[in-house]
Amino acid sequence: MTRFVPLTDDTTDLLERLAQIRRAGDVPLVLDRRWDDSQRDEVMRNVGADEPPTGAAWATLTSGSSGSPRVVVRTADSWSASFDDVARLFGVGRDPEGELLDEVRLPAPASSSLTLFSLAHALDGGPTPADTSGAPLLHGTPQALRAALESPAPSLRSALIGGSHLDLALREGAEAAGIRVVSYYGAAELSFVAVDTGHGLRPFPGVEIDIRGDELWVRSPFVALGYAGSTGPLRRDGEWATVGDRAELVGDRLRLLGRADDAILSASATIVPEEVEAVLRGVPGVRDIVVFGWPVPRIGALVAAHVETDEGGDLESIAGAVREAAGQLLHPAHRPRRWTFGPVPRSASGKPLRAETARRAIEGEVVPHVR
Repeated sequence: MTRFVPLTDDTTDLLERLAQIRRAGDVPLVLDRRWDDSQRDEVMRNVGADEPPTGAAWATLTSGSSGSPRVVVRTADSWSASFDDVARLFGVGRDPEGELLDEVRLPAPASSSLTLFSLAHALDGGPTPADTSGAPLLHGTPQALRAALESPAPSLRSALIGGSHLDLALREGAEAAGIRVVSYYGAAELSFVAVDTGHGLRPFPGVEIDIRGDELWVRSPFVALGYAGSTGPLRRDGEWATVGDRAELVGDRLRLLGRADDAILSASATIVPEEVEAVLRGVPGVRDIVVFGWPVPRIGALVAAHVETDEGGDLESIAGAVREAAGQLLHPAHRPRRWTFGPVPRSASGKPLRAETARRAIEGEVVPHVR
C-alpha cells in the first residue's frame, strides 16, 4: 500500500533518501525543520486522514499567503513533463552523450515546492543540487537572487526565479552582471503557468490560458491531483483548473492582478496590492514592500504598506522618499495611509506572507511609523 513518508528538510543525504522512498513506490513529504509542534501535527493529521490517491508520487507544501500549511499531492508526470523545457530555459549544459552537466543552487529548504521540484528533476537526470555558492545555476525566489548578487563573487550564469514578483531593477541588476534571468509565475497546485525571459509573461510550453471574467484558468499536464486531508483554492472545470488568481491578457502577454481575496475594498474603490507594490518597489532604499488592507469601520479598509528597507539604509530618509513617491505616483485612493517598516515575514522559500504581514501590523506587533 502506498503511503506518505515524512522526513525533514535537513535530512542527511536527502536526495538519496528521496530516491529510496520513490523506488519503494511511496510518497515523500518533506517537512520544515523550523516548524513548531502544532504546525507539524496539523500536516501529519492531514496526511493521516487518507492514503495517497492513485498515481501520487510527490507531496509538496504550500501556505499561500496565510502561513497555514496544506499538502498538495501530484503525479510524477505532472513534474517530469516540464523537465526538458526547464532545462532549455535554464540553458543547462550537456555532454556529448546529452547528459546534463551543471550544478544548481537551491537556497530555499526542500520543504518548499520549488526546491522539491528541482530535487525531483535531479533524480531524473537534471542539474545536480550543490551546496557550493559557486554553482552556475540558481533556482529560487527574488530574495535568493538578491542575496546572490550581494555576495562577493556571484559566479552565476543563469537564474530561474519564482515564488513572488521579480522587480525590474533586480532583473536588470542581474542581467548587468551577466546572469541569464528567467522568471515564472506558477503555483504549488498548478506548477509552471507562464514564463518571462525579459519581455513579459507568456504561457509556459504546454499550458493553455483562459481568462474568465478576470480569473485565470489553465489547462496543462502539470496540474496537481489535489490536497491531502484538507481543502484549498484549487478548483476544476473539466480539464481546466484555477487557484483564484486574477489576470488579464495584454496582447499575448499575461498581466497578473493578484488573488481576489487580496483586493482591498476602500470606500468605493478596489485596490490591487500588487499594483501599488510595483510602483513603490522602485524607490531607492526599498528592499521589498507588502501592501494590505487595514480594516476600518464604514469605509471597509485603508491601504496600508509594510516596507523592508535595504540594510544600512537611513529609515527616516527612505520613509520620506517612499511616502513622497506614493503621493506623486499613485491615485489618491491607492496611496497607503498607514505605514510600518521592518523585515517582511516570509515562507520557507522566501515568499512574502501578506496575511501574516497584515496580522502583525494590525495586532500591534510592528510599531507604525509616524513622521
